[in-house]
Amino acid sequence: MKPRRRSQSQKRVRFKLPRLSLAAVRLKIPDLSRLWRRIRYRGRSSTLLPFELVKYFSFTSLTLILIASFLLSWMIAANAKTVLLQRSEAYSRLFADHVNRQVFLQFVLPTVVRYGKIALSEKEQFERLDQIVNNIARGMRIESVTIYEPLQNRIAYSTMSELMGKRDMGGLEYQKAAKGESNSMLISGGSLFSLLPGTAEIYCTLKTYVPFRQENKLGERTGEIMGVIEVVQDLSEDLEAIVLLQGRVIILSLVIMSILFTILSLIVVRANRIIAERAEERLRLEEQLNEAQRLASLGKMVAAVSHEIKNPLGIVRSTAEILGTRISKVAPGNEHLANIIVEETSRLDNIVREFLDFARPRDVRKAAGSLNAVLERLLRFMEPEFQQKEVQVQVLLDEELPEIFFDSEQIYQVILNIVFNAIQAMPQGGALFLKTVALPEENAVMLEVVDTGIGITPEKLEQIFTPFYTNKNRGTGLGLAIAKSIVDKHQGKITVSSIPGEGSTFRLTLPVGA
Repeated sequence: MKPRRRSQSQKRVRFKLPRLSLAAVRLKIPDLSRLWRRIRYRGRSSTLLPFELVKYFSFTSLTLILIASFLLSWMIAANAKTVLLQRSEAYSRLFADHVNRQVFLQFVLPTVVRYGKIALSEKEQFERLDQIVNNIARGMRIESVTIYEPLQNRIAYSTMSELMGKRDMGGLEYQKAAKGESNSMLISGGSLFSLLPGTAEIYCTLKTYVPFRQENKLGERTGEIMGVIEVVQDLSEDLEAIVLLQGRVIILSLVIMSILFTILSLIVVRANRIIAERAEERLRLEEQLNEAQRLASLGKMVAAVSHEIKNPLGIVRSTAEILGTRISKVAPGNEHLANIIVEETSRLDNIVREFLDFARPRDVRKAAGSLNAVLERLLRFMEPEFQQKEVQVQVLLDEELPEIFFDSEQIYQVILNIVFNAIQAMPQGGALFLKTVALPEENAVMLEVVDTGIGITPEKLEQIFTPFYTNKNRGTGLGLAIAKSIVDKHQGKITVSSIPGEGSTFRLTLPVGA
């Protein structure tokens, strides 16, 4: 009997097992920028808006208080200036009345009795009148005293000798006084800016004009007007004191406002910092919550799918091994077909195990042990891989490394994953440095793994511990995520730094205590 020949269609049949990789599982990762904008908007609408109103009203209040201080200082200065003018004018009129009385009693009457007439051109009469006026003005803040003739507008006497005999020196105020109406005139200049160096000085002069009349024994003025008395007061010092007071009020207001503004600014800065920290914390908590919900749902799905896949994979692998044995007898030379099935099912089985480890993490079973022993065990296991990939390993173990309480199997898995990634980062071979060191100040031990591979870009470095994130064609992106989860359960930390093109450094820190 002739053996049956395979049909053409039968020869084309190929067994292809699906490749489970990251591309097969597409996870919808939330848009962090959109999430940040949403939280930021919500935070502003619920928290920042009232605080912005507080800042607005606070700074507005400070501005209004400062404006009110300027107005208050101006009102104080104006009121003080008015009071000064009124009191100085009353003082000048009182002084002029006193001069009127004393000159009439001590000079006019005796001179008329003795000489028959008043002639100030005569030295004796002039000196007598000048002595009387100086005696009256002594000790008083009077700049000059001038007596005008009533009709000729000529200066008959003045404490300023250079004015003697001059005509038409009196103005409108003189004319009013010549008609019997006492009045005053204020001549002033300067302002708050006059306190600045290089500006015009402050000056203030008050001129009071009082009619010079005859008086009876009772001190009552009677008879016709004999002349006009002009009293000049220099009020520059008083006005300067008022302006200085105004300046002090403004400076004090500015100082108080500056202190209040500084305090308010510090409060606002601190409040902004606290609000920003709370916003960041809220964002972080929401991200963690979303991540936890997503991973919880994903874990349930992965556990269910992995459980359904794991058993058939075991059957397929066992069947492929049996077929390989039989093919070697029936059709020698085709054993590689069965080996391909075995290799692929083994790879898929490892992926399923990673999914199960991520979805249902094992409990940590801590016991006292040495990190050096775990590393030496790993080096023995990975030695063939190092030789095959042409990786030169340099090990520096701290002989005085203290024992730690940890789950040696899980930490072994962490180190294996880090070392395996380092080997994959050096496809052309390279150097791998492993170092253990004690950290007494932190009561911890540290393992440092340094490779001379291709390195990691900053963008990828930020997501290196994110589940399912990978840049490998056949990776799941769960290795480092599982490693970080294990380290976190040990209250340790795992960090990584990298320079693209030069290599990466992983640091694993574990506490000594239980």
